[in-house]
Amino acid sequence: MELFYRKSGQGKPLVILHGLFGSSDNWYTLAKTFAEHFTVYLVDQRNHGQSPHNSALDYAVLTEDLKEFMDHHHLERAVLLGHSMGGKTVMNFAVCHPDRVHDLIIVDIVPKEYPVHHDHILEGLKSISLPHLTSRNEADGILSRFVPEPDVRQFLLKNLARKSEGGFEWRINLDAIERNIEAMGEGMVFSGNYEGSTLFLMGSRSNYYLPGDEKLIKKIFPAAAIQFLDTGHWVQAERPAEFADAVLKYLAV
Repeated sequence: MELFYRKSGQGKPLVILHGLFGSSDNWYTLAKTFAEHFTVYLVDQRNHGQSPHNSALDYAVLTEDLKEFMDHHHLERAVLLGHSMGGKTVMNFAVCHPDRVHDLIIVDIVPKEYPVHHDHILEGLKSISLPHLTSRNEADGILSRFVPEPDVRQFLLKNLARKSEGGFEWRINLDAIERNIEAMGEGMVFSGNYEGSTLFLMGSRSNYYLPGDEKLIKKIFPAAAIQFLDTGHWVQAERPAEFADAVLKYLAV
């Protein structure tokens, strides 16, 4: 699958993967900072952003997508950075292809299974009738009945795009996400470990990390360092400057 991407900067390649319901757009500002030191590839994973839609969506195919992307762009090795779903993708990739990874950065996700917890988001997005939708404000009002947080709604509605002929469409493949939502909560789908340099950047107010998770992290990623920023799950969006500093310090830039 040929994934959509945005490329900037020069130097060692840095590939960034967004989380569920996200896209490369979410990382555009941070990419400017990283592009001062790296060749940055912001990738839309399948069924997200401007990449193709497909009925398959699990970490096995997302891992293969990443390998195909790196092969296609002749990236023998790269720094891999992934948030949430993207973090699970790069974790699985590192276990499968350790020789293709320079450094690994995982943002607010742990290599364990998570229960389905996006039901209200999916219900809210699917309640928006695109054929009858007249404005983004109307979509926001409908979604507010399911998602009370304005910043989360703003993030989700970035997936709502105007069609050239008028009206709206979803850039995300809602049907595929809904059918495969349990797969998005799976733990590691490939066995083994990755012994290379790894940083887990976690939000101290996020519920994606629980006491004791460090044992599982160290079992699969024995060289991992674990660092916390004062954020919820959206670490890079809530504290972008601190996040960038932590990443660049870890990469010794």
